[in-house]
Formats: sequence, C-alpha cells, structure tokens
Amino acid sequence: MPKRYPTEVRDRAVRMINDRLCEYPSVFAACKALAPKLDVGPESLRRWVLQAQIDTGEKDGPTSTELDELKALRAENRDLKEANEILKAASIFFARELDPRRR
Repeated sequence: MPKRYPTEVRDRAVRMINDRLCEYPSVFAACKALAPKLDVGPESLRRWVLQAQIDTGEKDGPTSTELDELKALRAENRDLKEANEILKAASIFFARELDPRRR
C-alpha cells in the first residue's frame, strides 16, 4: 500500500523543487537529489511536480480537478452498469414467473 502524504507536504516539496530547478539539468535529476532529504520517493516527487506544472498551465494534460471528475464519473458509470445488470436479471426472473406456458 503506497504512503499517503498530506497536501502540505506535497505542496512544500513541489515548491522546493521549483525553487531549485535551475540548479539541476532536469526535473528528474532535481527530484532524485532532493527526494531523500524530503523522505519521499523520487518518482512520487516527479509526478507531483509534473501534475503541479499541468495545473498551472505550464504543460498540457488533464488537471487535478479534471482527473477527480473523471474518477467520480467512472465510479458512477460502474455503479449504473451494476444496477442495470441487477435490473436485467430481475426482469428475466419475473418474466419467467409470469409466463403462462410454465403453469
């Protein structure tokens, strides 16, 4: 199970990377160097920085709010499909019960 970091920790780490980004050749190099100091995995830190850049419009991609909305819509879609399957099964059951040929 991955660790869950508070948003304050994420925000502070992203600010620290952005402040020191000019000292490193790439975002990955900065994350790799600073991750042990922040007690965070370098890949997690890189993904946080990338998402922060997308949210601020520096890079293209789905923003955090769009990702949250997409996640909620997928969950709703899954629930509706499950409810639809239950209703189909119930209608088949009751259709058999009411079939006059079955008596």
